[in-house]
Amino acid sequence: MFKFAEAFSSFSVDDLDAARAFYEQTLGFEVKEGPMGMLELQLPTGGHVLVYPKPDHRPATFTVLNLMVADVERAVDVLAAAGVTTERYDSPELAQDGKGIARGNGPSIAWVADPAGNVVALIEDPRGATG
Repeated sequence: MFKFAEAFSSFSVDDLDAARAFYEQTLGFEVKEGPMGMLELQLPTGGHVLVYPKPDHRPATFTVLNLMVADVERAVDVLAAAGVTTERYDSPELAQDGKGIARGNGPSIAWVADPAGNVVALIEDPRGATG
């Protein structure tokens, strides 16, 4: 087996300024300038995620970031007040209520999209934090 010093994730966006505003001002991440013009989202548990510009960006077809929150309904309400809407999925396995929250199949969860269309999940966990 090989050894490595660090591990991190990354995803692309089509507009770094819009991404920075969303992740920093709307979601409350500490955002730093990263290498080669990238952004670094500082994770509350340590570590980071790189966000990089890509001219031919296409939104990921999967969740790029999972945020643990103490109360998913409150998190959805706070984001709705900031103009962020939940993503809706037409799937019987993910039956969502009027606020876009899926309940009953594990923890309650809702999804929002960043300005580039990448999906961010809000997952209810009593150890999470909702601001």
